[in-house]
Amino acid sequence: MEQLDCVVAGAGVIGLAVARALALAGREVVILEAADAFGTETSARNSEVIHAGIYYPAGSLMARFCVAGREALYAYCRERGLPHKNCGKLIVATSQEELERLPAIAARAAANGVELRKISAAEALALEPALATTGALLSPSTGIVDSHAYMLSLLGDAENAGAALVLNSPIVCGKVDGDGIVLDVGGADPMTLRCRTLVNAVGLNAPVLAAAIEGMPPALVPTRYFAKGSYFSLAGKAPFSRLIYPVPVKGALGVHLTLDMAGQARFGPDIEWVDRIDYEVDPQRVESFYAGVRRYYPDLADGALLPAYSGMRPKIVPPEIASQDFMIQGPGTHGIAGLINLFGIESPGLTSSLALADHVRDIAGAS
Repeated sequence: MEQLDCVVAGAGVIGLAVARALALAGREVVILEAADAFGTETSARNSEVIHAGIYYPAGSLMARFCVAGREALYAYCRERGLPHKNCGKLIVATSQEELERLPAIAARAAANGVELRKISAAEALALEPALATTGALLSPSTGIVDSHAYMLSLLGDAENAGAALVLNSPIVCGKVDGDGIVLDVGGADPMTLRCRTLVNAVGLNAPVLAAAIEGMPPALVPTRYFAKGSYFSLAGKAPFSRLIYPVPVKGALGVHLTLDMAGQARFGPDIEWVDRIDYEVDPQRVESFYAGVRRYYPDLADGALLPAYSGMRPKIVPPEIASQDFMIQGPGTHGIAGLINLFGIESPGLTSSLALADHVRDIAGAS
């Protein structure tokens, strides 16, 4: 049986960031990925937004890691010349009721150490003439990043520090064995290996992997739920230079406008609670997009929205709760030496990745 130091399960943005942090700390790291490439699920199916840290409860893991991760991500991209843009965003009210909700959003942001500036409708229109708004909040620290280029760089850093990525290698099951964890790995060349540290970073399937580890207390494995989000792209030139977000709705940030590095606009995600992973975009959902988007962009033409892609938020709370925090379980929680479970790492996971990875590295070093 092969003996390893650290296994990181999952080669999405979180798994790659964790592998990098562990490898740079001098640990021997192998990344096991079930798919035939890295970053093919949640990490490739999101808005690619660098979030400021506005909406999360003060003191939550999302708030802490988003704010710290944002600064780290901007610095990382600058140092390596990775495609990114600090374009800013507007949170726009489109009614008196929504206007009255802006101070509460600003207060929550301030509690997280995030700068927001309240601007009038006239000021917002001066920045973005295509808007319809009764007033807005300007977030100067929001941006966008090329997530694939970022993941490729994380992998390169990890490999340069000695880590290895093994594709087509799903972990089938595991069991606690003394001060280590024995893993049965499937794929074309099944194998059994033993590791001192296992980081469960398989995103949507993290609860499934945790439940498959003999010795993991079942009561500590959260139920997984899937909140699907579809995106529609805008035909033609984008009328905005900043990201445009409506005032949030329960469980989601509303149908917002984001930009890719080429300046192409896309709208989404919406939220649809489903019982299985399914990335098909239902063209009929576009009708609710038109209604939502025209509240702040009334000149959106009929037929201008085209199905783009969809993603899944790895939820660990049901629809009636909707809002959640990251769940990071180390040995202090479940009692298994060397096991670190990462549950519910949805947005702002991309923004938080470097800070979250440092936290996991520290847990691994202390266990």
